[in-house]
Amino acid sequence: MKYSLIPVVFISSFLLSMSLSADAEIYRWVDSSGKTHFTDNPPRNKKTEEVEVRVNTYSAVEVTPLLERLGRDDKVVIYTTQWCGYCKKAKKYFRENNIAYVAYDVEKSRIGKRDYRSLRGKSVPIIIVGDKRMNGFSVPRFEKLYKEQMEKNRQDR
Repeated sequence: MKYSLIPVVFISSFLLSMSLSADAEIYRWVDSSGKTHFTDNPPRNKKTEEVEVRVNTYSAVEVTPLLERLGRDDKVVIYTTQWCGYCKKAKKYFRENNIAYVAYDVEKSRIGKRDYRSLRGKSVPIIIVGDKRMNGFSVPRFEKLYKEQMEKNRQDR
């Protein structure tokens, strides 16, 4: 039997593009026709396997020009799309917590497209906090990055 790599590539790309939160529970299960499904709400009558999802967060030297252009390192920058649920969740969190941010749409904004390419973006949101970069959005991880940056800013003053 010959297997096609297309479903594997599609599912992998889909999962990467979703930028899932580290605190989300994602399950994999196979239906009666052998089709693999990924969901956050597993069916009760199927055997499921929990999928470990990690948010990729790292320091990024390439964010420096972006921060120089903004002129402030205490501002949060988020690269988004209109259709991204995690982008909406992040921006809502920023508004509710009075966190100053600048948002760039990587599909509609010339600056957003350019920065996204220079950041070698593969998914959204990309969140820049000081000299740190966070792919995806997780409240606990963002709070840690934001707190570290605000403390660094206070020490630098």
